[in-house]
Amino acid sequence: MIELVVFDMAGTTVFDGDAVNASFRAALAAHGVTADPAVVDRVMGYHKPEAIRVILETVGRPAGPAEVDAIHAAFVARMCDYYATDPAVREIPGAAAAFARLRAAGVKVALDTGFGRRIADAVLTRLVWTVPDVVDATITSDEVPRGRPHPDMIRALMARLGVTDPKAVAKVGDTAVDLDEGTNSGCRLVVGVTTGAFTREQLAARPHTHLLASVADVPALVLGGR
Repeated sequence: MIELVVFDMAGTTVFDGDAVNASFRAALAAHGVTADPAVVDRVMGYHKPEAIRVILETVGRPAGPAEVDAIHAAFVARMCDYYATDPAVREIPGAAAAFARLRAAGVKVALDTGFGRRIADAVLTRLVWTVPDVVDATITSDEVPRGRPHPDMIRALMARLGVTDPKAVAKVGDTAVDLDEGTNSGCRLVVGVTTGAFTREQLAARPHTHLLASVADVPALVLGGR
């Protein structure tokens, strides 16, 4: 029986258009770096400083920690402003209802993200997704030693919420690295959704247990006949 479902944020439970990709490219451009949108898409879901480092290496412009930090700071500022003010920001249809249905059945719900805490809090404030009223816990990639695809965020959430067996956990996300995170954590369910940066075919290439059209379909999968 699943005791905990860990959902990703941007692209999985939160609709933000192409804002993450666009903000990455704008922050890079301010430092003289041009990156193809497809290159940026490939690092969606990663801890954002690591994503920047990979992008820079991919375009043949390796950078030191100071430049990565400067680009990341520009990215964070853009994303916080976007999530606080842009009218396009909203939940993926059915996300909050999915949280509520799972919690009503006794399943804990948590959010994890490749964002740092500052951006995540801008999203959570905008959508009024508070702990413990809407979800049971949230965690960000800058609050653990290693971000995705490592299991650190899921393990930390399990410890915080009193879940001891990873086979009682489901991980849900829209990127390949979300699926890798769930697999590396030993989750019973590793679920890809096709509302974000990756197509169904791209997600199917990574280890998973299920592919769904949306988070709205997660409660039926997790709860079955309950």
